[in-house]
Amino acid sequence: MRLRATARTPNCYTEVSMENDKDAIRKLVDNWLEANKKGDMESVLQMMTDDVVFMVHGRDPFGKQAFASFANKMKNVAIDGTSEIVELEVLGDWAWTRNHLRMTLTPPTGKPARSSGYTLTILKKNSEGNWLIARDANLLNPEK
Repeated sequence: MRLRATARTPNCYTEVSMENDKDAIRKLVDNWLEANKKGDMESVLQMMTDDVVFMVHGRDPFGKQAFASFANKMKNVAIDGTSEIVELEVLGDWAWTRNHLRMTLTPPTGKPARSSGYTLTILKKNSEGNWLIARDANLLNPEK
């Protein structure tokens, strides 16, 4: 006798796997913030796909190399932030999050600059099973 899954057959493995993926993505968000806070750009870059695209207000979309170059110019700036995941969906090897992000950038000789807003991030699971940032639209605005 051969068993066949139907649309009505519960798939506990899929539900467990999806929750594991969501937990891994939440961990990625936490690791991203922590690595940025520590100035660990090597770790930050490893959390991105090679063809990542970032979109921020006032700039053309840019990739991993431009991100690294900008991060290198900011290496003396203290970075701190919090992220609240508002939505998180997993669709196979792709996922997306909508986060509310609050960041504080403090230059060595200056006042902290605070910004906040929403981000929309598309993630891709790589061949090792790790979630990586593939696209990120960042809508942060300066706080007043």
